[in-house]
Amino acid sequence: MNEVRKRILLVDDDPDLLRLIALRLTSEGFELETVSNGTAALTRVALFRPHAVITDLQMEGMDGLGLFDALHEQYPTLPVIILTAHGTIGDAVDATQRGVFSFLTKPVDKTELLKRVNEAIRIGMTSLAASENDIWRSKIITQSPAMLELLSQAQRVAQNKAAVLIAGESGSGKELLARAIHEASPRKDLPFVAVNCSAIPENLFESELFGHRKGSFTGALRDHDGLFRAADGGTLFLDEIGDMPKPVQVKLLRALQEMKVRPVGGTRDEDIDVRVISATHVDLEAAIAEGNFREDLYYRLNVVTFHLPSLAQRMEDISLLATHFLRQLAPSYGDEVRGFSPGALEALVNFEWPGNVRQLRNVVEHCMALSTTPLIPVTLVQRALKDEPNNFMPLQEARDQFERNYLIRLLQMTNGNVTQAAKMARRNRTEFYRLLGRHGMNPSLFKGASPE
Repeated sequence: MNEVRKRILLVDDDPDLLRLIALRLTSEGFELETVSNGTAALTRVALFRPHAVITDLQMEGMDGLGLFDALHEQYPTLPVIILTAHGTIGDAVDATQRGVFSFLTKPVDKTELLKRVNEAIRIGMTSLAASENDIWRSKIITQSPAMLELLSQAQRVAQNKAAVLIAGESGSGKELLARAIHEASPRKDLPFVAVNCSAIPENLFESELFGHRKGSFTGALRDHDGLFRAADGGTLFLDEIGDMPKPVQVKLLRALQEMKVRPVGGTRDEDIDVRVISATHVDLEAAIAEGNFREDLYYRLNVVTFHLPSLAQRMEDISLLATHFLRQLAPSYGDEVRGFSPGALEALVNFEWPGNVRQLRNVVEHCMALSTTPLIPVTLVQRALKDEPNNFMPLQEARDQFERNYLIRLLQMTNGNVTQAAKMARRNRTEFYRLLGRHGMNPSLFKGASPE
């Protein structure tokens, strides 16, 4: 059995140094490719697939850190060693905070170089083998053992048609996991259709899911296929399934049992082939006990259940995610901000993150927008965290608050005239009265009210 050659890509615009380091590495049995600039390196990586990259820091055009950022975006686990004759503590801090494997100054000691290269190769060979099979979950940034185990299970489940229920707090990445399962499945080249159940008005739910025929109700001006038909052959992701109205739950259960849908106004069932993944941040078993969710639908949806850990339960991912968001947001805010100070990272890691990954991204963007230094200081992170609400409002609570304020504003503007208010809200009077009743509002109390 032939041993796999250890492949290294060497990048340096100094031909003499390039030749010297190449000789040292080839004499140790490494397979080597050499290029003189970052742009050429990006092309060679795709073809050569090295186990590690060694690059000079100071180069014309794209420098070493710029090359690292470009590589890390596509190959996040590829180890990069940076060499420089202009090494400073600041460069080293910046490089390691951004995820650079190692930072060495020239002239490089041969023993130290080989030690670092072998360490990088050991990690790189493992990572490359994994990354070639991990494109399906490339958007999920993690090094948490709990998350990696969950992803391993998700990859196995993706190979079959079993319905999956993803439970987890708001902002923890439920849709990302659903998309990853789709990408790992035999259905990956067919549609992935996502729908937020809490965002669909109750009277439109059936039409949105199952479609409708022209003329089946007021406003049905043409045939509409619906989301099940749009996802045919692929995956339908039902986010916030706990907010689905009870009457629609019955019809969803029938569709899942028979793999058939009947459009509103239709006269015959239509066959579908859809893998359903659902998600919720609420306790569905409690919802069943309260009579708000059907038990038979629950068992149909959760053949396999994944519980996504909160960000507080995967603290080892916080600095990794923060750095990822910083690079992701750089095109919008410029390249002046390159990382976090040690104190800033410590503040991020020690925060409880009630809003999970979504909240972390918001804090990073806040800091990037206000930072005047290359490394975001701890004071700016503390300010951003202080400005964040102590308790991240659940989606349903936020919707109720918005709806309540919206109705108050409408009734103030119309002096309690329900007909006029319903017209402005583009709802019929019956539905508008139902909304008012849900929030305990009496229109007569708004007669003569000031819109201010």
